[in-house]
Amino acid sequence: MAVSSSLSLQSCHWRYHVFPSFSGKDVRRTFLSHLLKEFQRKGIRTFIDNDIKRSQIISSELVHAIRESRIVVVVLSRTYASSSWCLNELVEIKNVSQNIMPVFYEVDPSDVRKLRGEFGKAFEKACEGQPDEEVKQRWREALVYMANIAGESSQNWDNEADMIEKIAMSISNELNFTPSRDADNLVGIDAHMREMDSLLCLESTEVKMVGIWGPAGIGKTTVARALFNRLSENFQHTIFMENVKGSTKSSELDSYGFKLRLQEEFLSEVIDHKRMKIHDLGLVKERLQDLKVLVVLDDVDNLEQLDALVKQTQWFGSGSRIIVTTENKQLLRAHEINFIYELGFPSRRESLQIFCQSAFGDSSAPDGCTEIATEITKLAGYLPLALKVLGSSLRGMSKDEQKSALPRLRTSLNEDIRNVLRVGYDGLHEKDKAIFLHIACLFNGENVDYVKQVLASSGLDVNFGLEVLTNKSLIHISRCSHTITMHNLLEQLGREVVCEQSLDEPGKRQFLVDASEIYDVLVDHTGTGAVLGISLDISKINEWFLSERAFCGMHNLLFLRFYNSFPRKDQTELHLPRGLDYLPRKLRLLHWDAFPMTSMPLSFRPEFLVVINLRKSQLEKLWEGTQPLRSLKQMDLSMSANLKEIPDLSKAVNIEELCLSHCENLVMLPSSFKHLNKLVVLDMKYCSKLEIFPSNMNLESLSILNLDRCSRLESFPEISSKIGYLSLSETAIEEVPTTVASWPCLAALDMSGCKSLKTFPCLPDTIEWLDFSRTGIEEVPLWIEKLFRLNKLLMNSCMKLRSISSGISRLEHIETLDFLGCKNVESFPVEIFQSSRFCHNLVMEMRNIHNPDLPRPFYFRNNYIDTIPDCITRHCKLPFLNSSGTISSDIENNFIWFDED
Repeated sequence: MAVSSSLSLQSCHWRYHVFPSFSGKDVRRTFLSHLLKEFQRKGIRTFIDNDIKRSQIISSELVHAIRESRIVVVVLSRTYASSSWCLNELVEIKNVSQNIMPVFYEVDPSDVRKLRGEFGKAFEKACEGQPDEEVKQRWREALVYMANIAGESSQNWDNEADMIEKIAMSISNELNFTPSRDADNLVGIDAHMREMDSLLCLESTEVKMVGIWGPAGIGKTTVARALFNRLSENFQHTIFMENVKGSTKSSELDSYGFKLRLQEEFLSEVIDHKRMKIHDLGLVKERLQDLKVLVVLDDVDNLEQLDALVKQTQWFGSGSRIIVTTENKQLLRAHEINFIYELGFPSRRESLQIFCQSAFGDSSAPDGCTEIATEITKLAGYLPLALKVLGSSLRGMSKDEQKSALPRLRTSLNEDIRNVLRVGYDGLHEKDKAIFLHIACLFNGENVDYVKQVLASSGLDVNFGLEVLTNKSLIHISRCSHTITMHNLLEQLGREVVCEQSLDEPGKRQFLVDASEIYDVLVDHTGTGAVLGISLDISKINEWFLSERAFCGMHNLLFLRFYNSFPRKDQTELHLPRGLDYLPRKLRLLHWDAFPMTSMPLSFRPEFLVVINLRKSQLEKLWEGTQPLRSLKQMDLSMSANLKEIPDLSKAVNIEELCLSHCENLVMLPSSFKHLNKLVVLDMKYCSKLEIFPSNMNLESLSILNLDRCSRLESFPEISSKIGYLSLSETAIEEVPTTVASWPCLAALDMSGCKSLKTFPCLPDTIEWLDFSRTGIEEVPLWIEKLFRLNKLLMNSCMKLRSISSGISRLEHIETLDFLGCKNVESFPVEIFQSSRFCHNLVMEMRNIHNPDLPRPFYFRNNYIDTIPDCITRHCKLPFLNSSGTISSDIENNFIWFDED
């Protein structure tokens, strides 16, 4: 049987199940009539040739019937070979049919093979009427070909009825493996088949194991079933073993007995030996090592299952393929399955199509239902299982009935969806369940390092737990942004699990996320020690007034988040008319946007605080004195316009990020900053009243310092020599100290808008990015060539710039030069146009450039540019030049021009 080289090809659509080839005078009224009746009883669709006129040449109708039949049954009887019609038919069958069952009826198979005896005499009779030797040779080859195929022989049967039953049953079983048309209607299935085609590499004779990995409900079984249907006919033996994880080890079986039981079930189906009993785990290899088999193990969740059924590729014959679907990627790795297809979510268009097929029986929504279909598709989170379940649940409903179902769909999981998703959660270790619930209620969409920080002392083995949840497809961690993402249906599941902890009393649950329930708990003071976290989106509430004892009773509260996801001018607020008397001592995360108090409660002791985020607060100061802040990693007080001072942070020796941007009344930083040797990021942009930095300090870890728009700052901040990114735009700084030239890490410096800066500063050769736009710099010096790593130099609108050194042309890594608006430059180094390295991005002003020594191939009708050197025309990749007036059409075709008066 030929093997298809590509799974993306559509499976053949058979018109008939069986095409019978026979000699009518031998079997039509006897054996064949009983066989056709049995076929009919079993629902086997058979081609009948009663109306076809027989002749020497088989008709096109018959040829089409042979090609469109799944199986050909050739009844080789005594006079079969005497008919040229039958023999021509047989040649066609040999050439086009892949699945042939010969039946030797009252003839010996060896007589057919050797063309002897009564059968041979019949063949000689046919040959007498055929003068063409080539035709006779094709007849011989076709008969020998049939004789070499294992079939049924009447000589082996005492009862013809039993023989007919066996033939019909064999064909029925074969048809059960016929590729189904159902897969052809699956949205996106061909794309999956192409991906699997490259992994399976069907043309290879080696044994391959391939995994299909993805979350529950993503369609792993669907893809595996489609693969199985398309591939089955290419293998001697096949098995699709569903719900393998349902094969759990019972208490009465040890590991060995469990594997034996699995192997019994496995082998019984593969080799069609019902109720097989085995006593040795080596039997799979012994029975299958010479057979080409297709094995699909669907929904595996335990390594023992793989060890029992497909432990080694050596257990299976050449060309075998083993496909394993699972939600656990680590399981595949542990079994050394390195070819893994990660099944992703369908696109929005495909998701809508899947939903519509289930809801409306069509690939698109009927008129007036598109909006509802789109919303439900979004509620389903583009998960195929949810799309199908929700679609089926709405099928047959009117538009109004569908609308009335929306509120429940928005707030609660469909039971069928919940049952599938719950299996993955229930199978977790208790610590991993806890991490799952933390993410579902608090940290979905957060940076993974941030989550690790706030859960670091929780005793939950966070690093390992996140890896478990990732491998089991319960969360996804982005490689680019490093954010944790949990599917919205899994998030909903996690929140429902938490609700089940106390259905009627929210204050006894671990996490509170519903606004109305949070309000009740805080206003009625019903919070208990069970509450670990509160997360409230302030933008979704009405105006609230809370008492000073709102958090009393919640002494185990670790995470408090009052955040604003949608700021607006008429924003409602949380009011504390009498302030707060109490905040829990164990708080690790305090995130309160627009915090309404001018200082923290006097009783608050933030000894466990890891993150404090009080953006847009009314704070004038945080607290008095020195607090125990050894756990603190991040502090964000940005946009706190009333903040006048930063407290003593000498005990915050582990802080890594401090954001004070837009604190427009902050005048200075305390000297305690010198103790912050783990501080990596300091953001103070738009602190418009900041004048000085503490002196005599060198923060060992500070890498990013942003002082943009600190307009009163006059002195260059020498607080760390390890800074990599420094932004000082729009400050009053006049010069850069010479000591900066020895900084070993400085890669980027932004001093754009520093109008008092007149001299191009001495900088270290580590610098890669410079922005001196809108400064008072008058000259780009010759020594700039020493900045050999520089790839971007921005100096646009430097109105006092007159001279640009030719040293720029020797910068090997430069990609961008911007001198747009430097209207007083009179000389620009022509070498810049002669080097291909400047073909990336050059922006320049050429109004006052005069160079009479350059050739004059092009002239401009204006008072500024006298000539353009011909070397420019050889480098047409340069994307930007700036001019005014009329330009040559030749140059216009080669450059992008700007006209600026």
